[in-house]
Amino acid sequence: MTFEPDTEQKPTRAAYSDGPRLLADIGATHARFALEIAPGVLRNVAVLLCDDYPGIVPLLNAYLAQTQAQNGGARITHAAFALANPISGDFIRMTNRDWQFSTEEVRRTLGLTTLLIVNDFTALAMALPGFKPEDLLQIGGGKPASNAVAGVLGPGTGLGVSGVIPTVDGFVTLGSEGGHVNFAPADEREFAILQYAWREWQHVSNERLISGPGMEIIYRALALRNGVEAPPRDAAAIMAGALEQKDALCLEVLECFAGMLGGAAANLAVTLGAFGGIFIGGGIVPRMAEWFKTSPFRTRFEAKGRFSSYLAQIPTYVIMMPTPALYGVSSILSEHLRNRSGANTLMERVQHLQAELSPAEQRVAQLVIEHPRKVLSEPIAEIAKLADVSQPTVIRFCRSLGFTGLADFKLKFAGSLTGTIPVRHSQVRMTDSTHDLSAKVIDNTVSAILRFRDQLDVNSIDRAIDILRRAKRVEFYAMGNSRVVALDGQHKFFRFRIPTSSYGDSHLFALAAELLGPGDVVIAISTTGQLPELLDAVDVARNAGADVIAITSSKSALARKASVCLAVDHSEDSTTFLSMISRILQLLLIDIMAVGISLGPAGEAVADGDSERRRLLISHLDI
Repeated sequence: MTFEPDTEQKPTRAAYSDGPRLLADIGATHARFALEIAPGVLRNVAVLLCDDYPGIVPLLNAYLAQTQAQNGGARITHAAFALANPISGDFIRMTNRDWQFSTEEVRRTLGLTTLLIVNDFTALAMALPGFKPEDLLQIGGGKPASNAVAGVLGPGTGLGVSGVIPTVDGFVTLGSEGGHVNFAPADEREFAILQYAWREWQHVSNERLISGPGMEIIYRALALRNGVEAPPRDAAAIMAGALEQKDALCLEVLECFAGMLGGAAANLAVTLGAFGGIFIGGGIVPRMAEWFKTSPFRTRFEAKGRFSSYLAQIPTYVIMMPTPALYGVSSILSEHLRNRSGANTLMERVQHLQAELSPAEQRVAQLVIEHPRKVLSEPIAEIAKLADVSQPTVIRFCRSLGFTGLADFKLKFAGSLTGTIPVRHSQVRMTDSTHDLSAKVIDNTVSAILRFRDQLDVNSIDRAIDILRRAKRVEFYAMGNSRVVALDGQHKFFRFRIPTSSYGDSHLFALAAELLGPGDVVIAISTTGQLPELLDAVDVARNAGADVIAITSSKSALARKASVCLAVDHSEDSTTFLSMISRILQLLLIDIMAVGISLGPAGEAVADGDSERRRLLISHLDI
């Protein structure tokens, strides 16, 4: 394990109240880790060699064992990883490494509340807006347009591709696998290399050649083309041969490689309209940055016929900072947690970011929080006077939140104040009129549903639906208030012609569970997830080979025992009060699973009679 110097952008920022966040950038060869103790402040940055570990959990445990000892065993609750792999659903099978795992199982194994896994170049794209001039090396001319799309690509073990699109209140990244587009040769030499690659693969993508392994293919192809004997060399040795030994063949390989990368970058630029620039990441180009400045890359980038002048305007950069993807996953995790905490309106966003603003900008933020309507109606001079700041400070405040100026901020702020349902709980008072208590009950329920929607773990729902589609039999176990939810589920699933039963007697749970076997499914519903009889029955069902889907609190004993947990974490004192909102959220999960079952497996023919009959039972569907 190699530890790098601590990286810190703003040492004065307040530490996270819920402890450090675990960040990782896991490639096919190396894995980079850090603990983020405050926004933009990284500690314990380390690099591990993936070959030293049999899987992702041993890799993570190795880093955590070392860092947590250094940090007094501080508990880590939230984590986000960038992975050199397509990310789709819960189960991940790595392309360039023999690792496979479930995101949810990793989260549970590490005891995390939140675990996000994103494509590494999606994370790198999210880091682009935060780069400083010293983080980049510009190659050639061009100037970035403000508020414009930017593209990023980078050769390493593979070829990652992504982009970032600015929006009014942040950025949107592209989940792309653009490295797998067909390689297009630009001259006879590149065509000879393509013909050499065709000997091994029918489809030759950009990644096959514009990557570390691709550099080795170029080396062998050029040696054959030039009729020279060439000793076997890996990518690192080829680069050393070119840059240190001035070996003619190795230099030709780098020239060819840089030209191919320039062509791929140009294609990405015209595809995205990337006037914000094209950024080169990955592990290869930064190691030859000085040579790369005068390489064929930029000439090839602008060699686009009628569109040469178009591309000449677009700047190209090499990303020189060592761990850029970590800052990208940090941004993605922060945005995710901000949404989960209910900071969905712009007012809540101002409150959330207030501590990170300068003292003068904080006075503007306080004015916005205390007198929002006045901020909307007054001109900039009056806003500055009321906040006791200069007019440029008001503009800086707006730009700190991602807006172009005060007018842009007011437009978004007005919509935020009038068009959003606040996620809050209003207590019903003894003096409330029928009108007031009705409004509060409805508002409380709607707000809870919206918060529940934002926290929904769709990967777990996917797994639950998949289990239910294959189920031979489904049994519902629930007691008390949850019994109503179980009966609703039994009614819906039985109409799908799935053998279904429901048990609400604790004495019958274990007896029923003993009759289950592989292919059977128990849906256990409990607000607290602590009922001993229910937990015992779940153990019996799991030991018999049945799957258990738990609708309960994510931190309960029932959640830990289940095959899949569909979390309902709405806080209600069910020991004192009748649980109301939790029951509605549980019913929503039943409805979501029912709709998912009715759609049938991906690719199922609509003409299938059973599938069509199921769909006709669901009012959510537009038949």
